[in-house]
Amino acid sequence: MNIAEIITNRILEKLESGTVPWHKPWANDEAPKNLITKKEYRGINVFMLACAGFTSPFWVSYKQIKELGGNVKKGEKGWPVVFWKFIDKDDSDDNKKHIPFLRYYTVFNVDQTSGIDEKKIPELAAKYNEIEKLEQCEAVVLAMPQRPEITHNDQRAYYTHSKDSVNMPKMESFDGAEEYYSTLFHELTHSTGHESRLSRKGIISGIAAFGTKEYSKEELVAEMGAAFLCGHCQIDNKTIDNSAAYIKSWLKKLKDDPKMVILAAAQAQKAADFILGIEK
Repeated sequence: MNIAEIITNRILEKLESGTVPWHKPWANDEAPKNLITKKEYRGINVFMLACAGFTSPFWVSYKQIKELGGNVKKGEKGWPVVFWKFIDKDDSDDNKKHIPFLRYYTVFNVDQTSGIDEKKIPELAAKYNEIEKLEQCEAVVLAMPQRPEITHNDQRAYYTHSKDSVNMPKMESFDGAEEYYSTLFHELTHSTGHESRLSRKGIISGIAAFGTKEYSKEELVAEMGAAFLCGHCQIDNKTIDNSAAYIKSWLKKLKDDPKMVILAAAQAQKAADFILGIEK
C-alpha cells in the first residue's frame, strides 16, 4: 500500500464513522504544528492531524521526542505527515524533468508522550471572542488580493467565472454570521481558480458538469479552502451538508481516486494562502 492509499484510507475511516475531517480544520482553535520548529503543518496534514482527536496542537517526530528527553507512551501509534520530494530526471531528449514523489515521516502528538519538560510545551493561544471572530472574517475578505466583485443580487451562493464575481444571499438569510462567512469563503476559494489568480483547471476550463471527477475535485478544493479560512478565523465551517448521502458520495469518489484528497488539499492550501496574502 502506497502513502496516498494510507492517507486516503484514514480519511475514509473518518467518513465511515460519520466524521467529515474537513468540517472543522482543528478542534483547539490552533492549527497542528511542530513543537520544535513551531511551523504549522499544511495541506492534507492539517486534516489528518486535526482529526486525530488530541487536545494539544503540538506534534513531534520520534527523534525529536528523544532529543527532548521524552518517550512514546506504550501502545501509542504515530501519524503520517506527507510531503512532496522532487527529483531531476533526463528524458530521451536530454531535457531535465522535475518528477514529484510523495513521501512521509511519522509524528506523535505530545499527548502520546511522557517525560518532556512541560516548560518546553507552549501554552495555547488565547481564543477570539465572538465579535473578534466576525471582525477577523470581514478583515480576511476585505484584504483578499485581487478580490472578485461580491454581489447580493439573488438568494443563491455561487461564483461566476465569466464575470469573475461571487454572489451571496444577504447575511440575514443565514442562520448566523458564521454560516454566511464560511459559505463566502467557499465561493472565494472557487474564485482563486481564475486565470488571473491561481489558474486552476476546474475553473478555467469552465465549471465542469455536475458529478464529474473535475467538478468533484473543484468542490473538494472549495470545501477544504473554506475550512482553512474558517480555522484561521476560529469559526466552524458551516458549508458542509453532514448527511449520510453527502458522506457516501465522498466515500465513493475517494475510493475511486486515492490521490484526489491529497491533491485537492494542496490546491486548497494554495487558495487559502492566496486569499490571506501569504506568499509561499
